[in-house]
Amino acid sequence: MFCSLRRVPLVLLIILVLLVSSACSRAGQSGSAEASAGSGRAIQNKGSDTIVNLALAWAEAYREVQPDVSIAVTGGGSGTGIASLINGTVDIANASREMKESEKEEARANGFDPVEHLIAIDALAVIVNLENPVDRLTIDQLADIFTGRITNWKDVGGNDEDIVLVSRETNSGTHVYFLEEVVRKGEKDNTDIFAPQTLLMPSSVGITSEIQRNPRAIGYDGLGYVSEHEKMLEVAKDAQSPYVMPSVATGADGSYPIARGLFMYTAGEPTGAIADYIAWIKGPAGQQIVADLGFVPLTEE
Repeated sequence: MFCSLRRVPLVLLIILVLLVSSACSRAGQSGSAEASAGSGRAIQNKGSDTIVNLALAWAEAYREVQPDVSIAVTGGGSGTGIASLINGTVDIANASREMKESEKEEARANGFDPVEHLIAIDALAVIVNLENPVDRLTIDQLADIFTGRITNWKDVGGNDEDIVLVSRETNSGTHVYFLEEVVRKGEKDNTDIFAPQTLLMPSSVGITSEIQRNPRAIGYDGLGYVSEHEKMLEVAKDAQSPYVMPSVATGADGSYPIARGLFMYTAGEPTGAIADYIAWIKGPAGQQIVADLGFVPLTEE
């Protein structure tokens, strides 16, 4: 009897520890979005590899504006970021494409309507090796090249060499955009796909590395990731349209035919620290970073 009574405090202590542990676990599983909205001090930001350098620069600059707000940025692709938003593990999903209707339906099934925030514009550059003599292509020619209907550079004014296709992997929003707007030429009923021999790269670095080393390669990348070690091509909507070089100016005025919006998505209308952060990104300081990194800042309109 004496021994059992002495064990009571220990048993109670164990029960208390288990209860606290369980409560903490449930709080963690409820998603970072809920935690961030409550504390206003931790923002989880994940998704598009096109946006990741921008997001890192924003996060670093914002630390000077709001030192008490922590922003964790990771890449992984637009699809990964959107999936994380849907399952409640991030506050902001970065995407270089619009959310699909199926993804929006998944979000609604999980109890929220995703809200889209346009945060920059990107002119998607078509790039080749510096030794490649080809300077310009139409959207039709690009579609034929990336589907494999054209396989030799001589058919588009280049050398008599096989074309090597380089693309982002399928989880990339950049891949999805290029598929829909270039390979399928923006035609909703078009079911063309990338040629099976296309090299799928997990990052922009993979694309630029292949382009730099291979005179026969062609790929595409966000304007902010293109360097002097790759050659950008002028692109025309069709054979009757003017050829336009990708740039901040041509992306902003809409004359370059492969320009797209870059987005952040939140689980419903953001509040607190998340709302403040997105407002800062869309303001003068955030948009100056967009321009500094070679992307197209938002206009006042």
